[in-house]
Amino acid sequence: MEQVTLLLFITIPFLALVAAVPLAWGWGVSWLDLGLMTAMYFIGCHGITIGFHRYFTHSSFKAKRPLRIALAVAGSLAVEGPVVRWVADHRRHHKFSDAEGDPHSPWRYGETVPALMKGLWWAHMAWMFDREKTPQHKYAPDLIKDPVIRRISRQFVLWTAVSLLIPPVIGGLVTWSWQGALTAFFWGSLVRVALLHHVTWSINSICHAVGKRPFKSRDRSGNVWWLAVLSCGESWHNLHHADPTSARHGVQRGQIDSSARLIRWFELAGWAYDVRWPQAKRLEAKRVRPGDADPA
Repeated sequence: MEQVTLLLFITIPFLALVAAVPLAWGWGVSWLDLGLMTAMYFIGCHGITIGFHRYFTHSSFKAKRPLRIALAVAGSLAVEGPVVRWVADHRRHHKFSDAEGDPHSPWRYGETVPALMKGLWWAHMAWMFDREKTPQHKYAPDLIKDPVIRRISRQFVLWTAVSLLIPPVIGGLVTWSWQGALTAFFWGSLVRVALLHHVTWSINSICHAVGKRPFKSRDRSGNVWWLAVLSCGESWHNLHHADPTSARHGVQRGQIDSSARLIRWFELAGWAYDVRWPQAKRLEAKRVRPGDADPA
């Protein structure tokens, strides 16, 4: 029953989205629309994974000022909330991961099937509507002290508008039509933001409920391979919770991590430095051995 519950929770929303593509093809979507959706998706996704998450939250590397600002803006284009709030919530999540105090653990209500269903819903999106807010001055004082990052965070509504307007403006100019602008807005703005939101939220819900756990962590974080590409490497979540400051999450053979690849390119270009790449000895020490107790 638990597996059926998880399967339904995971597949139904994605099947609905996938079904919309062939239904709309030929009259409601074009290659331009898909191109804009893909480009804006991965700009925002990497803004979250590299910027908000690995850089601002965990200091996995240091960035020169222009890159620091660019990452704050790119993450804001994902429309997942102001950078200071996002970072504060995530730092709190790591402090209390899957325990009391975690803002979005799927195990909040217990381990029965009804409790897990309720917990998955909570971890996926319901927690964002909770009245209890993470104190930003406590969890993100470093970002608040930076006037530029603080300003970008306060300008979240502006960056949301920019994010939603870029696709229809480009679509309208390329096709020189209102229809081109409208379909670009639907796919490049609305569908793109919805898909990115659900993929990001799935890291909070799905990756803390299922997945392989090859490394020791004090929570239930797991690796979910089929989310790796869409999450830009974030779904290798077990290693991340075992070693939160690591700049690479997909450390085993075949584990795609586009965020780590981009950080490497930033390092080669001289824009990023003091990158905390995973070390073989450290990984080996964190690897689960036969007989080790399961944190679950």
